[in-house]
Amino acid sequence: MKKNLLITGFSGFVAGSVIVHAVKDWQVHALDRIDAPNDQGEIKVYSLDLRDAKHLKALFKQIQPDVVIHTAAIADIDFCENNQELAEEVNVGGTSNLARLCNENGTRMIFCSTDTVFDGKKGFYSEEDQPNPINFYAETKVRAEQIVRKLVENSVVTRLSLVVGLPVLGIGNSFLARTIEQIKAGKSVKFPENEIRTPIDVITLGRAQVELAGSDFRGTIHLSGSDRLTRYDMARKIAKKLGFSPEMIIATNSNSMPGRAPRPNDASLNNSKAQRLLKTQMHTLIEGLELTLNFKREQQ
Repeated sequence: MKKNLLITGFSGFVAGSVIVHAVKDWQVHALDRIDAPNDQGEIKVYSLDLRDAKHLKALFKQIQPDVVIHTAAIADIDFCENNQELAEEVNVGGTSNLARLCNENGTRMIFCSTDTVFDGKKGFYSEEDQPNPINFYAETKVRAEQIVRKLVENSVVTRLSLVVGLPVLGIGNSFLARTIEQIKAGKSVKFPENEIRTPIDVITLGRAQVELAGSDFRGTIHLSGSDRLTRYDMARKIAKKLGFSPEMIIATNSNSMPGRAPRPNDASLNNSKAQRLLKTQMHTLIEGLELTLNFKREQQ
């Protein structure tokens, strides 16, 4: 009999890949705030707001998950900066509700955090480096990390770098899909040359999360790609690989744009722990891009 895996953020970009890679070995249950159809083949989907502690507890009792992978969050950095009460309720409060239930039921918890918990002054951060968030979204993620570690002994905090690829289930929030659409329409696309990242493809990320769900590892682990480059250079490489002109990519500085929350300049992550502990291999940008494009073609 398959073990029960509960995934939050069903309609999200990351959750889609996790679900696709989990269905073979797990009975997948997925939560989403929006109304989602219950009939998803092998996947059981439930509409529920994680802030609703009472109904979440009842659903937890019904499902009895062995593992929870928590991907759901308000991840729009500027929205969080301008809607701090809501961001706190969802990103911190919702995580706290889940963590308490995992603690009460002896459930393993995998929490998805972010590379932006760091201030970007150093770069190539390891798991031992101390977070120092510079925007409110990252602040909520740091507090959520602390809650998970405190409440759930059998837990993993996965810090995700910038995720590259195309949605494998549903729509999701893929900057690559939006970029391709704009370039095909003849529009140039701005990417910051001040932001250095270590992008990870969504297929590798989904596989790594599922592997962690079934492993005994506890602690913090960075899930990132093996290339460290600016978002501008990353976009130009992707454009060239896809047969578009790199000149369609325009350089900008994200921290000089008015009305935006600050971003860390160098939030690159050191993935040596993941390379050492996981069977799932971390890839370069182009390797990861090929992986996600091939996966998408095989689905069609």
